[in-house]
Amino acid sequence: MQDLNNGGGAEVYQIRKLELSDKDKGFIELLKQLTVCDSVSDKDFQGRFEELARLGDDHLICVIEDSRSGKIVATGSVFIERKFIRNCGKVGHIEDVVVDSMARGSQLGKRVVEFLTNHASSMGCYKVILDCSEDNIAFYEKCGFKKKEVQMVKYFT
Repeated sequence: MQDLNNGGGAEVYQIRKLELSDKDKGFIELLKQLTVCDSVSDKDFQGRFEELARLGDDHLICVIEDSRSGKIVATGSVFIERKFIRNCGKVGHIEDVVVDSMARGSQLGKRVVEFLTNHASSMGCYKVILDCSEDNIAFYEKCGFKKKEVQMVKYFT
């Protein structure tokens, strides 16, 4: 866990791995600020949490908690893809980065991306990739990413 202060020395934001109790701290509500996210029952949340925990360090979800409110104000995830190319290399895939609308502008998104890229690097990944909207290109460039190629998607209803 890393402590992030608000400039006055007080530890306001803590970045850490997702915990089961984070559901009650607004984790799902935060994801709804990013994309379509239906309500998740406590049972379903626990089941998915345990499933991801079994993947160990190959799938990490980090959160930033505001110690003043006890709420989750930022999150993101990275999963590790194991490949045959590049001498059986690994690639980190960053997903679901979101900062609460009331906490934006506090460098929390940058902290989440740094946490996730550092994890991918520590896992031996030769690169880390992500998809983003046109509106977020400048943000990710500030985080050291470069625009490359085109994303394609096919949704299943």
